[in-house]
Amino acid sequence: MKDFSVRACCNRAESGLLVGRWISGHDSAVVLAVIHYPFIPGQVKQYIQQMQAQSGVELTVLGSWSLPKEGQESMESFLRDLSTIFPQQRWLQVSRQMGKMGFICEVVNRNQNGQETQQEAKKQNDEEEEKVIFVHYEQRKVMLSQLHPTESGDPDLNTEPPSELKQVFQTVARSQPLFFLDRYDDGPLKSTHWQSEGREASIIVELLKQASVPLCVLISWLLALWTWLCSIRIFSLYPLRFLSSKLSTCVQISYRTEHMRTLSSPKPAIEHKQFMRKGNILVSFLVDVGLGVLLMSWLYRDDHIATLANMLMPAADHVAKELEELLQWLMGAPAGLKMNRALDQVLGRFFLYHIHLWISYIHLMSPFIEGILWYGGLSACLGLTFALSLLSDMVALLTFHIYCFYVYGARLYCLKIYGLSSLWRLFRGKKWNVLRQRVDSCSYDVDQLFIGTLLFTILLFLLPTTALYYLVFTLLRLVVVLFQGVLHLSVDFINSFPLFAMGLRLFRPYRLAEGVKFQVLCEEPGTALHLLMEINPLKCSTVVQLYRTPTYSCYPRDSWAALVKKLFVGELIYPWRHKSTKVD
Repeated sequence: MKDFSVRACCNRAESGLLVGRWISGHDSAVVLAVIHYPFIPGQVKQYIQQMQAQSGVELTVLGSWSLPKEGQESMESFLRDLSTIFPQQRWLQVSRQMGKMGFICEVVNRNQNGQETQQEAKKQNDEEEEKVIFVHYEQRKVMLSQLHPTESGDPDLNTEPPSELKQVFQTVARSQPLFFLDRYDDGPLKSTHWQSEGREASIIVELLKQASVPLCVLISWLLALWTWLCSIRIFSLYPLRFLSSKLSTCVQISYRTEHMRTLSSPKPAIEHKQFMRKGNILVSFLVDVGLGVLLMSWLYRDDHIATLANMLMPAADHVAKELEELLQWLMGAPAGLKMNRALDQVLGRFFLYHIHLWISYIHLMSPFIEGILWYGGLSACLGLTFALSLLSDMVALLTFHIYCFYVYGARLYCLKIYGLSSLWRLFRGKKWNVLRQRVDSCSYDVDQLFIGTLLFTILLFLLPTTALYYLVFTLLRLVVVLFQGVLHLSVDFINSFPLFAMGLRLFRPYRLAEGVKFQVLCEEPGTALHLLMEINPLKCSTVVQLYRTPTYSCYPRDSWAALVKKLFVGELIYPWRHKSTKVD
């Protein structure tokens, strides 16, 4: 038989009644509190019934606890006689001897005839009648902890009855109303438990609780107003809807709106997962805003915005100059390669003209760049993620000419690759069946083969020139995509990383329990075995995996093999964040 007793309760508590619960299906009992003498048995029964109604736990009087003191020699016999007032199939008589740390437990069993038999939980005459093990636990830690079950792929295991350990955790967690009674109350009953020294109260916490109600109402009203503004018909038109789904700033605004709607919800977080989700969102939002305020204070201190604006134009001119030199190199004999001069000159002049247009546009916008940066820096007060999202959109706009170069080169290269593959099937007497999505045999006449040969020769000799331009502009595009990917990953990390859960794991590791371990606390001859139950916390990797906030994915939707295939055949690669792709 195992008895889960409170370490700080039964060791120093005065004599009284043990209140707890028998674990169904196991030969175990959980001690939750000790009610001290003097008491009236009728009031004890009424109090236990009230606690059962409030907590939903089958509380009962498990037995008696006796701590010997001078002048209280008759207390033990008095507590033993209480087994007739609180009829139980088993009555635990736990006592502690002077000068010993261990307990002696006598189990009084009641048979069907109402007769009582005593069994001592110790060895007598080299015989062990019933072995009692005391498992001491920290009641506060067990009450606040959440025992995480082991993940199993078998769905039938979830239908099994809860284990003994899980029932112990659930019993202590649901028995919070029992801990509201302490020794300082003026009621007729006095009890000892983990809060028996008095409950701590914080005026600041109470004021925050009172102020949270109107704050949630205000946030809900602002969110309703924002939702109404976003639902105006003009914002649902295709161009605006398309831009809002592709711009990182708009995606982050919708993401934070959903977060604020979750935090301002009047429904309390009943389940542990909902509570942890709200906590992670709140801490992530506060950290995000704090980092954004720090960034904003740096930007508007010592005129850093003007410095950035003055550096932007020379940087744009330098990039344009480097691109022009690169195009001049490609229009010659790059790396000693023999290029098609006519096509090389056409492509080079075409791209040079685009660079000239882009530089003219940048110089036209130069008087407004400082104002754009000044007002854009104000977005940092909403959080660092807003500033990073806005930076990603600005990089996309400033490198739009590189994106155009990449699209032109990719489309031209893709056209030649698919043309060559189609003409190669013509030489082999095959064609692509569009309806059946397969390659079928086909017979061609001499004219078709002659024209196919001419086209195949032209495309094949023009392919190196096109491939070289495509390769250069693809590498430039990948550099921009890599930089935007780092920004998107940073935003996704701030939004999804479970800071609240990780803080609990580091500073209150018992709150997230993976299991328990036992340590021998006391083993004296003539007394029961005493074990100390300690909580094993979850691993940090498991905490991140379980409590990571669902976010809109900013990772590549294709595998590395599919990405390399797209680059080889010339398909476009978009680094945009897809709002419809939500990962958990």
